[in-house]
Amino acid sequence: MRLTVHTDYAIRTLIFLAIRDEKLATISDISEQYQISKNHMMKVAQELVHHKFVISERGRNGGLRLARAASEINLGDVIQKMEADFYLVSCLDPEKNNCKIAGNCGAQTIMHEAITAFIEVFRQYTLEDAVINEKNLKKMFLTELEVSET
Repeated sequence: MRLTVHTDYAIRTLIFLAIRDEKLATISDISEQYQISKNHMMKVAQELVHHKFVISERGRNGGLRLARAASEINLGDVIQKMEADFYLVSCLDPEKNNCKIAGNCGAQTIMHEAITAFIEVFRQYTLEDAVINEKNLKKMFLTELEVSET
């Protein structure tokens, strides 16, 4: 199983915001730090805002911040919301199912069980669990002034 780049960037964005201690970050800040296209980051941010993982504050001094504490953001929820679908094969997609043997083999059930288990592992963790080395992350991303303030 594989997560999309979109979901990868969403998790990276959430980690970046988690180490900022409520300080706002712009899309430019995030895209520069991760060397990701600003346009792609904008799409990721919009979806994170839409799913209420992130709050966007408009204006000259605006930016993004987590909508709630990192300990309250479940990674399974993030992945399930950010991924367009988890259809490993066409027979799992009711709209695109063109498999002649669908419903007559055990593969559908097995694959559905595997997908469920995959998501359940992520459900055991929060964003806080993903920020295990906060001190080093802050050194990597934050300016000297911001690090000394924390």
